[in-house]
Amino acid sequence: MKLGAHVSSSGGLVAMFEKAQKINCNTMQFFIRNPRGGKAKAIDESELTEFGRRLCESECFPVVVHAPYTMNICSPKENVRFFGLEMMREDLQRMAYFPGNFYNFHPGCAVGQPAEQAMDFIADGLNDIIRPEMQSMVLLETMAGKGSEIGGTFEQLAEVFHRLKLPEKVGVCLDTCHVWDGGYDIVRDLDGVLHLFDKVLGLEKLKVVHLNDSLNPCGSKKDRHAGIGKGQIGLKALCRVLTHPFLKDLPFVLETPTDDAGHGKEIKMLRETIFAEK
Repeated sequence: MKLGAHVSSSGGLVAMFEKAQKINCNTMQFFIRNPRGGKAKAIDESELTEFGRRLCESECFPVVVHAPYTMNICSPKENVRFFGLEMMREDLQRMAYFPGNFYNFHPGCAVGQPAEQAMDFIADGLNDIIRPEMQSMVLLETMAGKGSEIGGTFEQLAEVFHRLKLPEKVGVCLDTCHVWDGGYDIVRDLDGVLHLFDKVLGLEKLKVVHLNDSLNPCGSKKDRHAGIGKGQIGLKALCRVLTHPFLKDLPFVLETPTDDAGHGKEIKMLRETIFAEK
């Protein structure tokens, strides 16, 4: 089982890797720049190379780099779209030092324009950045559908894929809190949700799962993460996600509202719960 957490990258990538090992991650997620965006630091080749070496020598693979939350490549404002795409381009250049991993981003918000136009902007941006030789896979994340978010339904993500020139270089990250808040009942009908995902997108596109509980009821469209077992989804349902035959071999990443040590406790609890149920 590939189970890890979003780990604080303070102190640099090597220090972050050591923190992930300490809390028994065998996958992880992190920011490669400030999560609020802004100009990235100059590339430190020695740090990136050493980080890549450690990944290759460990079981902590593959890993997920999360794009800044402020990135909106489907904004109606051209300068906002350009800024977001430049961040993505720079991040993927850094990821070339540790190939074979995932770059996850929130598709963005339409902000007053038609959703169709926003989906065109997302696809146009990815078509501009993604190259056949690229060894990192870009992931579109499922969203809760609050406001004008794109990605609140599987159908919207499918519409983006239909517009891509290199769809094989793009996958999906399914966030349990987001799909639950978006109206997909993974507690009472996990099989049905996954069969729908397969029908609309194809399960082969699902590459990573964000394993989060939710503070809100199904269909709330609010996107409020909760600690594992402390929300409306619950520990048992999340363990069913972890062990589902369609999902069990994917990397699972916790994004619950706690620190690295708290994530370590949640990882331990999940593994012990699943072991006890066998």
